[in-house]
Amino acid sequence: MEIQEVKTFGALKALGYQSKSIKDELRDNLRNKITQGETTFTGIHGYEHTVIPELERAILSRHNINLLGLRGQAKTRLARQMIFLLDEWIPVVSGSEINDDPFHPISRYAITLLEEKGEDTPITWLHRTERFSEKLATPDVTVADIIGDVDPIKAANLKLSYADDRVIHFGMIPRANRCIFVINELPDLQARIQVALFNILQEGDIQIRGFKLRLPLDVQFVFTANPEDYTNRGSIVTPLKDRIGSQILTHYPENIQIARTITQQEAVLDKRQDDLVYVPNLAKDLIEQIGFQARASEFIDPKSGVSARMSITAYENLLSTAEYRALRSGSDHTKVRVSDFMGIVPAITGKVELVYEGEQEGAAAVADALISAAVKTLFPVYFPAIEKLEREEYKSPYQPLIDWFFEENDFELLDDVTEDVYMKTLDAVPPLSDLISKYQPDMIVKDIHFMKEFILWGLVEYKKLNKYKVTEGYGFKDLYGSYVNGL
Repeated sequence: MEIQEVKTFGALKALGYQSKSIKDELRDNLRNKITQGETTFTGIHGYEHTVIPELERAILSRHNINLLGLRGQAKTRLARQMIFLLDEWIPVVSGSEINDDPFHPISRYAITLLEEKGEDTPITWLHRTERFSEKLATPDVTVADIIGDVDPIKAANLKLSYADDRVIHFGMIPRANRCIFVINELPDLQARIQVALFNILQEGDIQIRGFKLRLPLDVQFVFTANPEDYTNRGSIVTPLKDRIGSQILTHYPENIQIARTITQQEAVLDKRQDDLVYVPNLAKDLIEQIGFQARASEFIDPKSGVSARMSITAYENLLSTAEYRALRSGSDHTKVRVSDFMGIVPAITGKVELVYEGEQEGAAAVADALISAAVKTLFPVYFPAIEKLEREEYKSPYQPLIDWFFEENDFELLDDVTEDVYMKTLDAVPPLSDLISKYQPDMIVKDIHFMKEFILWGLVEYKKLNKYKVTEGYGFKDLYGSYVNGL
């Protein structure tokens, strides 16, 4: 017989069921997973040696937890995955508003029911997926919302005095008894509301409107906060911080490989996009490098952070840009181009918080600058570095390409041309093929034309070529060729 088929308290006791607190549940199940070598938090990358071990130690210590970090650092996802460390089913006194444990009832309703019916007390079963409650802290949250208040309608219906504890309407926290309760953006909670949490965190009980009521709640609290919120929008009051057992600092991906893994996992794509659009590896790296450039940019507020969601939405926009071109031209396949990165600008501008200098530049200009900086940063990874000052006797590997542009004054890559035209246009520049043959001889064939265009954009960033916008694409030319020809 499945345990959740048990319907009465007496039958539950006969099975020898042992109840335990939620923190002990988390601790025991985590111990089992670690002992068996199982992954505790799945789909979260880059935290294997930093955040996750600290979180596991906090759970083993039975601590309430504060996840402190900038936006887009998987704080809420970590909290939500904690439900998989809970027992699959727990027994609840049937009809209880606050998930009373039949072995340790705390509400007047459950205590009375058990006294009346004893072992015949009906029980229901609560699945772990239903044991997660979440509240976004906003300035308008009240004590009544999260803890409870007197309900005049209940008092009238039951013909009870306001002095009777049965007129209480329980708030979110009592209703999350024996559950994980998450308060996001804790500093946004008014100080007086934070004070109301003192007793819950330390003694595990609540007080409502002066009632002599002690409810020893069993709740695993997880808070999330942005470190800058301590000084910007609000702060976590010191006594509350003191009552939170473990404070864990989250962070952004430390390298492009981790960032790429996150983006590929989280991007929501239509299967038809996957079939229609091919994305070169370098394009995926460029998307992530834009995020790294944004976090280091003087135009973007570092205190606000640059969420991993920027790279995810930028990747989705990149594929949609290529898909849009293919649909307009009637192609049944296409490859992402460097010029397609202009299509991700809307995904960047909505995700970054500019400082004053950035506002002066304009959001679109800052986005363009980030794309350019990403190209410039990755260029030396694939080709010889270009120094600002080069010795006279130094023979630049890029000189044949620069000479080609000096002689051929007009070279344009249009946005909406078919894949065949795009490849033929780039193949018409022999020095591009020579550079790839020499420095990237093992490159897969499908990535070659993206790399050829990447060379052109890279030389523009290093002031070796000039790029200009035409009506439906971009043109490239030698820096001084047009001037000399004019003379």
